[in-house]
Amino acid sequence: MIARSSQGRLIRKLRDTLGEMICLALEDASVVEVMLNPDGRLFVERLGRGLELAGKIEPGAAEVVIGSVAHALGTEAGADSPIVSGELPLGGHRFEGLLPPVVAAPSFTIRRRASRLIPLDDYVRAGIMTHRHATVLRSAVASRMNIVISGGTGSGKTTLANAVIAEIVSLVPDDRLVILEDTAEIQCAAENAVALHTSDRVDMARLLKSTMRLRPDRIIVGEVRDGAALTLLKAWNTGHPGGVATIHANSAISALRRFEQLTAEVSQQPMREVIGEAVDLVISIERAGASRRIRDIMEVRGFSGSHYETSHHPQIDEESHAA
Repeated sequence: MIARSSQGRLIRKLRDTLGEMICLALEDASVVEVMLNPDGRLFVERLGRGLELAGKIEPGAAEVVIGSVAHALGTEAGADSPIVSGELPLGGHRFEGLLPPVVAAPSFTIRRRASRLIPLDDYVRAGIMTHRHATVLRSAVASRMNIVISGGTGSGKTTLANAVIAEIVSLVPDDRLVILEDTAEIQCAAENAVALHTSDRVDMARLLKSTMRLRPDRIIVGEVRDGAALTLLKAWNTGHPGGVATIHANSAISALRRFEQLTAEVSQQPMREVIGEAVDLVISIERAGASRRIRDIMEVRGFSGSHYETSHHPQIDEESHAA
């Protein structure tokens, strides 16, 4: 652990090591990700503009960056520890650094922590979702539906989750929210909220078990990625409706299949009935060029024994045709 008294010095050193170009990018609210490839080319992704080449960084300088981040995180970096992963003390951004031999030359990616909350109305104005989509989401929040947001890497799942959570805070401000994450990305303005984070010794399943003793009204999980999915589904099914979670899947129905795969990690019995009962709404978001769009909103009414009973609110509907 870094002593509190040296935290400011560590951050200043980290800024100097990252350099002006990267620090300016991390201060830009439109930036989503900063990526250095092994060939030394640095790319920056911005909302609405996509990827742009921002410059070059020499391998030696990139290695110093990764080493400095490792020091800040209290870990090692080198041939025996070629992967450095964690949350930067500078802004809470998510860092993933790679060194040889797993890459030809030092490489890293910084996922910028969102600093600006995008409300649902802005999603509608930007054409990412329709008015109907926003109405369905607000109705789902008010009805205490369990909402799953699915999408691929960089599709905007967490940003959309933040917008849905903002609706929860607006519509039911007295609800107690318990938020579980691996990396702090969820933004929540609720007065009654508890944020929990996994660690090397405490995994998501253990956090979920503790959550049940914290008297949550709604359980929110930053990303479901392992067998803890079954614990979450059971929690949602046993008196804690109205939760939100994200999951890595490329379509709404694929999100349910992904839950099947994750629950199979800890159970030999198929959990389709549990999934069908716990998940009420799946929002599928995807990249669309330099922007994002809602691909589908799927309501789940259960599992009939052979298939999930669903209904859909796709991106292309009569509202968009009437426009």
